[in-house]
Amino acid sequence: MLPHGSIQEAEAALGRSSLTFAETVWFNYSATKSDYFLYCHTTIFVFFIFTLAPLPLVLLELSPSTGFGRYKIQPRVHLSFSEMFRCYRDVMWIFFFLVGPLQLLSYPTVKMVGIRTGLPLPSGWEIFLQLLVYFMIEDYTNYWFHRFLHCKWGYENIHRVHHEYTAPIGFAASYAHWAEILILGIPSFLGPVIVPGHMITLWLWYDLPWSPTKYIPFYGGADHHDYHHYVGGQSHNNFASVFTYCDFLYGTDKGYRHYKKLLAKDEGGTIKENAVTSG
Repeated sequence: MLPHGSIQEAEAALGRSSLTFAETVWFNYSATKSDYFLYCHTTIFVFFIFTLAPLPLVLLELSPSTGFGRYKIQPRVHLSFSEMFRCYRDVMWIFFFLVGPLQLLSYPTVKMVGIRTGLPLPSGWEIFLQLLVYFMIEDYTNYWFHRFLHCKWGYENIHRVHHEYTAPIGFAASYAHWAEILILGIPSFLGPVIVPGHMITLWLWYDLPWSPTKYIPFYGGADHHDYHHYVGGQSHNNFASVFTYCDFLYGTDKGYRHYKKLLAKDEGGTIKENAVTSG
């Protein structure tokens, strides 16, 4: 709950003649709500992201006549509606019985590390730099946790569940063993713990040909992670979650880079055709 009874009090406390438009909207919404209530919004946002973000891709998958099938990384692999619904059902089970409760119970930790809800709101540059730090911390720690899950014990007892989909769909991003959700949740939370800021909710991406993310240095995207699932098993290829610099530095993208070179030389598309058929 904000410590200001009115916008005028907030302006006086900040030493300004006026709040920004975004701060005014935030004040009007959050002024009388507790910090815990505001934090609970995160769980609601995650639910809608898990549910709504993959839906356009599901609709495209179920409507081959739209012509978007040529943009699929593995165009010959098709999942039925029942298969996609089973994936979503299992993801929601994990959400309601693990992810959601853990988020709601983690509020004391959020307060302890200094994540705030008050004014002033962070500037655009502050948000950008914090997200960049979060991405880098999550990417580096996730890389090594992911590699651990590909050792014999980790894969056979935990990570094999996530690899049930050799051609991942949107819902499968969060399809995993409950223990993996806990383990890989640590890298996601480390950034905000180390560099606490304002409450921010974000993102999902998908690789269409015109996606601007293709121009971000070391950005992996769907194609990079799809190869990891296509090779599958205890293969040591493409562990990165967002950026690919760890795979490059530690040599775990050699197979992928070799595969991309072969595809670039394969004018007839026979290599990709054979790959997706055998997958």
